[in-house]
Amino acid sequence: MTQPLDFKRNIAVGLDLGLVNGLKVNRNAADRRAASLANRRTVKKEYQAAWLIRAIECMDLTTLSGDDTPGRVERLCMKAMRPIRTDLMQALGLESLSTGAVCVYHEMIQPAVKVLQGRLPIAAVSTAFPAGLSSLETKLREIELSVAAGATEIDIVITRQHVLTGNWQALYDEMLAYRQACGEAHVKAILATGDLVTLENVAKASWVCMMAGADFIKTSTGKEGVNATIPVSLVMVRAIRDYYEQTGYMVGYKPAGGVSTAKSALQYLTVMKEELGNEWLQPHLFRIGASSLLTDIERQLEHYVTGNYSAAHRHAQP
Repeated sequence: MTQPLDFKRNIAVGLDLGLVNGLKVNRNAADRRAASLANRRTVKKEYQAAWLIRAIECMDLTTLSGDDTPGRVERLCMKAMRPIRTDLMQALGLESLSTGAVCVYHEMIQPAVKVLQGRLPIAAVSTAFPAGLSSLETKLREIELSVAAGATEIDIVITRQHVLTGNWQALYDEMLAYRQACGEAHVKAILATGDLVTLENVAKASWVCMMAGADFIKTSTGKEGVNATIPVSLVMVRAIRDYYEQTGYMVGYKPAGGVSTAKSALQYLTVMKEELGNEWLQPHLFRIGASSLLTDIERQLEHYVTGNYSAAHRHAQP
């Protein structure tokens, strides 16, 4: 993960149960703010093109299917290093462009390492993804094996029952163990927000994971019934903002699941800019988990360059 030399990685700061238990979320106010962000006019022309390029730079290009093969992952990695066509690159005046990382299962780390050779971060989903219901010992070993295989980022899933039963100490201890097992690899904590029932639970889980040293908090595995949404994102990024004001540590944010159109990507970029500022619109602090999103962004960029939309099947699929 490329980051400024003076960037301070988040560390475990201790669990403050008083703060966690006191967190409240005004659902109506959150929905109103989310609607105002989602429905505002989007940027146009060259400004939209620039925002879409930034979305590519902050994308975790992902394949998490049961039928993944080494060949598919190798194609994904090639696409991650060259996400849009050469003629579009030239027309946009770009000399280089890549996604923020690729995201794969543990078994697909080696094919990714073979192609990327350190040129891009490799994120591996871990800890019994997506349900997270294996033993802690098994999940910690999975993290260790993925880091040893070459993963530089680990996307863990929390145990949802800790949130649903209000066992914040258990969630903190679990997240702390994951953080320690990752070592130098950065850890993204997947909250599976669609399973957490309330926005207050989302806020509390966000705080507990950050207090335990998470480098990123992430909405979803992409396998829940409800994945990333703007109201959930608003709650999570405001938790990040408040955590930074209290501790001085900048934690990243990753919406994932259902972010499949250029329009939706622009909405999440807007949330980040409005709530956290331009400093967070960088790959070391913002990622979008996506698989099909890149195709739509490439189509939008082609429209900007040529004035015409092309069929999705004309664009290379990873």
